[in-house]
Amino acid sequence: MTRHEGGEREPRLRRRGQGELEAQVLAALHSARGPVGAAWVQERIGGDLAYTTVMTILTRLLAKNVVTRERAGRSFVWRSTGDEAGLAALRMRKVLDGEQDRGAVLASFVTTLSADDERLLRDLLGEAGGGDAAEG
Repeated sequence: MTRHEGGEREPRLRRRGQGELEAQVLAALHSARGPVGAAWVQERIGGDLAYTTVMTILTRLLAKNVVTRERAGRSFVWRSTGDEAGLAALRMRKVLDGEQDRGAVLASFVTTLSADDERLLRDLLGEAGGGDAAEG
């Protein structure tokens, strides 16, 4: 907390969680009707976010192949390569990557799934593995 001249306390800005800023940038890009500049993204996210921070996040996302960029004059315009499901999956991976015990996190997640979601997950894992998920 910081103090004003009158002695009142002013709350500090909340620090963003790991991956939260990337998710916000991706959500902004996803809402765009076409390729947009970093300044456009900065405006959509709002707050006191520096332009250079937006550029850093966009560059990181480019390295992860989640966005593309193309030249537009002397700068770049950016576009999300994923859809809403892809963005949600990226957020889920970010949470998982931020945890020490991945097995415990995944086990906890799986135990909270509904029967239908668990069945769907088993089917998807079976498809990804190229075999029957019930084999084992």
